Amino acid sequence: MKRVIISVIALAFAINGQAQRIKGSDTMLPLSQKEAESYMKTNSTFKVTVTGGGSGVGIAALIDNTTDLAQSSRKIKMDEKIKLQESGVTYKEVIAAYDALAVVVNPNNGVSQLTREQLEGIFIGKIKNWKEVGGDDAKIIVYSRETSSGTYEFFKEHVMNKKNFANDVLSMPATGAIIQSVSQTKGAIGYVGLAYLDKSVKAIKVSYDKGKNYVEPSMVNAKNKTYPVVRPLYYYYSTKVENKVKPYLDFVLSAEGQKIVESVGYVPLK
Repeated sequence: MKRVIISVIALAFAINGQAQRIKGSDTMLPLSQKEAESYMKTNSTFKVTVTGGGSGVGIAALIDNTTDLAQSSRKIKMDEKIKLQESGVTYKEVIAAYDALAVVVNPNNGVSQLTREQLEGIFIGKIKNWKEVGGDDAKIIVYSRETSSGTYEFFKEHVMNKKNFANDVLSMPATGAIIQSVSQTKGAIGYVGLAYLDKSVKAIKVSYDKGKNYVEPSMVNAKNKTYPVVRPLYYYYSTKVENKVKPYLDFVLSAEGQKIVESVGYVPLK
């Protein structure tokens, strides 16, 4: 699919004359945009503003009551739960879809597959040259999302075994920036959600069994659960606005909404 880079999307809707706000995960921006656009076709008074900034930004906005829905590509943290409780916010969690997290390199890179252990070595700074993993004699340039990103948190926990990123890793403010940087830098490597993959980068096959089997990130492999790096995508909201957000969430979870999930490049719930 075509790459979608979105910073702010304002869609002309209103629920009972009120605007609805969705904020957070950069990964989920294309999904929320398409779901809202489709919902508008049968609900012409619905208005929503969708903004990114990262999962942590969205949940912080939920705590501060500056968003109705926090979109997040990782589960809410304990310290965030405590802050919500201190703010008097009772929240609910909804899984809207799943996402396969893809590791990407420049198309001119000869390396096409890596083990989880090799990925860990690259991102913690232990492996610094592509020749160490079967590639050319060239420096590895590592791109990552910034720390407010749920994708950053998920990658650190599930790919790097909770080890810290190397100090020279280049932090990017959005997924689109990683795609652009990797596409323009021969020695680069990064990670993005499945929906952001396009021909400007090459997705790497990944092995979680020490090199016995390598699996490419794809819709089919995410659905049949052979690809090992798949995560839920969440919406969080305060019970105080449940009546306001429920019609939209019901649409996302409906058969029509889940068809949109797949058409945008995410993995439907069923």
